[in-house]
Amino acid sequence: MNAVDSLGGLQTFVQAADSLSFVETARQQGVSASAVGKAIARLERQLGVRLFHRSTRSVALTAEGKLFLARCRRVLDELEQGAAELSSRSSEPRGTLRVALPLASRMLLVVLSDFTQAYPQVHLDLDFDDRLVDVVEEGFDVVLRVGEPGDSRLNSRRVGDFRRLLVASPAYLARKGVPRTPADLAHHDCLHYRYPTSGRMEPWPLPPGLEAPVGMVCNDMDARVCFATRGRGIAYLPEHMVRAELAAGELVPVLGDCATARGSFHLLWPSGRHMLPKLRVFLDFVGERLLAQGGEVAAPSHRGAAAPAPRRRGRTPG
Repeated sequence: MNAVDSLGGLQTFVQAADSLSFVETARQQGVSASAVGKAIARLERQLGVRLFHRSTRSVALTAEGKLFLARCRRVLDELEQGAAELSSRSSEPRGTLRVALPLASRMLLVVLSDFTQAYPQVHLDLDFDDRLVDVVEEGFDVVLRVGEPGDSRLNSRRVGDFRRLLVASPAYLARKGVPRTPADLAHHDCLHYRYPTSGRMEPWPLPPGLEAPVGMVCNDMDARVCFATRGRGIAYLPEHMVRAELAAGELVPVLGDCATARGSFHLLWPSGRHMLPKLRVFLDFVGERLLAQGGEVAAPSHRGAAAPAPRRRGRTPG
């Protein structure tokens, strides 16, 4: 295999992989789409593999393209790190910051928006997804995750806490009765969450030997809140996700003594490298803002970012 002889070719490939559009990549670079296509074709000849599936309407990464993309991100990131360390302007936060989060709540989106206003030279590349990302291999600068970090390759900073509640609508409780003990749930309709990555259902905070009956299962926050507010059953949800509904009286907590599970949020970033100013100010800004607000951003159980706020929800565990 011939060595890749153009850094520009790698950058073009990454831009094309991110946008999945040669036309958009050409617009970003100020060149023609034909020039982008030729640069990609030249890179493919050097590597001896096909990086994109092409059709008249779209392009998509091949399996080899996906593998090469992860390596390219690491190479370009190392180059950026080296340039920043040597640059006399390295004290000024600037550049692109790749951040991985699940579908974010309104609280977190406001914090991110305020960050871009405070640091206009830092451009956020936000990846909202429910899957568990590999921060290092996929070239992310920072990720918001729930639970205690367990990856020795990552540094971490706690930025907040959360709790979950069992909730139901007053109309449902008037019709089915208010559960007084966990065992009473056997006579209720329970709205469950299924993790998309494992297919397992999220456990409820019940004593050993007790299970909540399955009235409905889904992997969508909006569906469970909607079903609960419309009287279809009891749901186990992050408090922040239903704060508006609780305040409006559309939902009320049940079995408060059972829903005692709490967790913490952490910002994670790769260790063993020089911390760029853009990352430092992001960690400080987001961490301080979340802690100042009590850190109460709703959390999923496997990837650890905030979930969407009322009338803005998506596929995030609750």
